Amino acid sequence: MARRNRRGKRNRSAQPQRVYPNAAGLDVGATEVYAAVRAERDEEPIRSFPTFTRDLHALADWLSAREVDTVAMESTGVYWIPVYQILEARGFEVVLVNARHVHSVPGRKSDVSDCEWLRYLHSVGLLRGSFRPADEVCAVRSLLRHRDGLIKTAARSVQHMQKACDQMNVHLHHAISDLTGYSGLAIIDAILAGEHDPARLAALAHPRIRASRDTLIKALEGDWRSEHLFTLRHARQTYAHYQQLISECDEEIEARIRAFERTLPPPPATSADLQSPQAPKRSPEAPEPSPQSFNLPAHLTRLFGTDLTLIPGIGSATALVLFGELGSDLSRFPSASQFASWLNLCPQTKITGGRVISSQTGPGVNRAAQALRMSTQSLYRSRSALGDFFRRRRASVGTPQAITDTAHKMARIIYHLVELPRFRGHIKSDAGGGGNDAEYTSTVRA
Repeated sequence: MARRNRRGKRNRSAQPQRVYPNAAGLDVGATEVYAAVRAERDEEPIRSFPTFTRDLHALADWLSAREVDTVAMESTGVYWIPVYQILEARGFEVVLVNARHVHSVPGRKSDVSDCEWLRYLHSVGLLRGSFRPADEVCAVRSLLRHRDGLIKTAARSVQHMQKACDQMNVHLHHAISDLTGYSGLAIIDAILAGEHDPARLAALAHPRIRASRDTLIKALEGDWRSEHLFTLRHARQTYAHYQQLISECDEEIEARIRAFERTLPPPPATSADLQSPQAPKRSPEAPEPSPQSFNLPAHLTRLFGTDLTLIPGIGSATALVLFGELGSDLSRFPSASQFASWLNLCPQTKITGGRVISSQTGPGVNRAAQALRMSTQSLYRSRSALGDFFRRRRASVGTPQAITDTAHKMARIIYHLVELPRFRGHIKSDAGGGGNDAEYTSTVRA
């Protein structure tokens, strides 16, 4: 507590108690890193280091010589990643801070002021580190995000193929719903091979195509100009190339997932709350599993300790995204409410003068929350408790808010299912401690 003078007034010159006296602050940029330590630790307490690898190791040596054991830094773009990894490997406790949480003080708009301000806030214990899973999970996350980028780029190649067909007045993608399916690619390959007879091209379509043969023949009558065929060939080769890259990415993801070991013991065979990892089941309303070349549902069940695809709307692809973004250990979140808040699925209520002026969810992009929102939209016709909840909320508050509310409920269910094995002994010993878990488990079964 701050000391008081003889008149009883508080001494404003008293400094707050330092929680982390050996703290340092970093301001990371594209070409320079500004570091700040306590003034009594060095004659030049604020220094600048280039972002080359040897200079980052020199930064770590300088911090070690100044007896620094914890470092606070902002998560700016991707520039913080090599700095974080090198300092963490050197034994420092690195606290990754959201930049939005530390820029509330005006006048601190320079790199030197930022690093000193971060050091001070961290030394007095006013900063909270962002959630970052284990390095093995981060590797899978990077591969999944790279795979997502490959899929988006491959989709542009499909658009280029459609554009080339439109320029030749070939309405193939209007008669066939999926241009990259069995029939669409077979016809495009035949066109590029020199076959331009509409009847022969229509014969390559699968018998289950809904369009009639006459419609296909008329759709395949085009103006076969050489420049458009050249463009179509490049788009087709680009699409095939990216499909090969996606396949290689799937193999790398498979190898890393196989190497994971479950940190918790598997649930007992007599457990009625968890499904056995050896026989995963899928909800009828869940989307089809991702076309991986290995048994993805079984691996995810082994890692999570439970089958998340039992939740209506959750498929193997969604569960894989959740594992890549969160890992299989959710103990960093003390409760399901804090887990949902980290996913940005809770309203950030602002009250002034006794009036609620805003109750919207906060800004930011969370890939795990996006996956849950996408899964929620498949519950429109689901005959389950979650489907009923989604339809009730949709009729009450509208579709956007209903999607957020249902995704929030799904996040709480996922938290309890994943963390239930960890606290299984505590739940059995405490007669009144399993109410919420039983409620969510019954919801999943319904």
